[in-house]
Amino acid sequence: VAWGGEFTQALLLLSDMVDVGNPGAAAQNFEINEFRATPENYYSTIIWPRAFDIINAANTTIKGARQVDIEASLKERLEAEARALRAIAYFTYVQVFGDMPYFDAPVTKVSEAINVERTPESEIYARVIEDLEYAFVEGRLPNQYDASARTRVTRGVVATTMAAAYLNMENWQEAYDYAKWVIDNKADFGYDLVDDYQDLFNAAKQDGIAEHVLAVDFLGQQRHSDNDDTMSPLTGVGQVSGSAGGWSIIVPSMDVYEDWDDRDYRKGVAFDTTVANANGELIHYTDFPVVKRPHIAKYNRFVGNNSGSGRRSDFNYPIFRYAEVLLIAAEALNELSGPTAEAVGYVNEIRARARIWPDAVSTFPPDVVAAGQTKDSFRDIVLEERRLELSFEYKRWFDIKRRNLGEEVFK
Repeated sequence: VAWGGEFTQALLLLSDMVDVGNPGAAAQNFEINEFRATPENYYSTIIWPRAFDIINAANTTIKGARQVDIEASLKERLEAEARALRAIAYFTYVQVFGDMPYFDAPVTKVSEAINVERTPESEIYARVIEDLEYAFVEGRLPNQYDASARTRVTRGVVATTMAAAYLNMENWQEAYDYAKWVIDNKADFGYDLVDDYQDLFNAAKQDGIAEHVLAVDFLGQQRHSDNDDTMSPLTGVGQVSGSAGGWSIIVPSMDVYEDWDDRDYRKGVAFDTTVANANGELIHYTDFPVVKRPHIAKYNRFVGNNSGSGRRSDFNYPIFRYAEVLLIAAEALNELSGPTAEAVGYVNEIRARARIWPDAVSTFPPDVVAAGQTKDSFRDIVLEERRLELSFEYKRWFDIKRRNLGEEVFK
């Protein structure tokens, strides 16, 4: 529900990159996609309470960590991890809902919480930063866990979240400082861009992958309400019985596909234009049974162990990855100093990886050249790079909202 299901489905439908494909999809999909959702919308009734389930679990852990009789350093680590998760939850959901009730202790009776006033968005951000600053204190959290696990909060995760939160708050200096700190210390955390962009979306290669800063790890074929990853069938090609089969609910617009240059390796990773059915026959998107448009391939091509059509996959969904850290640094530094060589260099690191194809190295996309760029033109470049690099990764709606791009991208 919180990741790999209703929430991420709603974030995709809110963006300008996809629409509801299948005309037989449930009404709540169209309501979200067309900005007609009410508090009674199915997604609203699912996502809102789940947000507070996560927050309440973090608060319960914080309370328990303070009470349990264990070594002081372990108590601090447990509280730091839980407070960081509370901060990540509030940071994520405040971007969707704005003002929300803020709880800093476990709720044991609904009657005590039902009439709580909403806390202003600005105050929630302040509480998010307060939690993250506690967790960031040196020694409270490790830099890495065994087997380079990317599903636990490390000091690098905390700094990355701080950078992202400050970016939303338009505190450019702090956003840059924390992103730069992660970049400068990436070896301590085991972070880096991977060579092959496709590996980021291959379930068999995701565990411990260097580029994931924090990820949600689903377990293949394990049937449980909290382990029911549905992104593969939601984005997969409807009425095709092969491994790529799905429901054609979330489908990219043709503009997104046609405007993306074919020479960019990331485009081929992001889209399925041809899929095989159960008999091994190839079907081009112009002959897809339900929606005759290219479909999202990121969550459907290499799902690993799954229960059919990719459901209940082995997929790891990144909440943050190192490429975004580079883009945060570039965006924030541009707001501070304009398109410096350093800021341009962060974008060019990502573009250089986009030129690496499995069997060759392309010359596209070319490096950005700082000469002739203005702060405004480079800002547009960074936001466009985020749109492509993080395509269909649940970030686009947040970018539209924080940069007030609605009029531009929807009209």
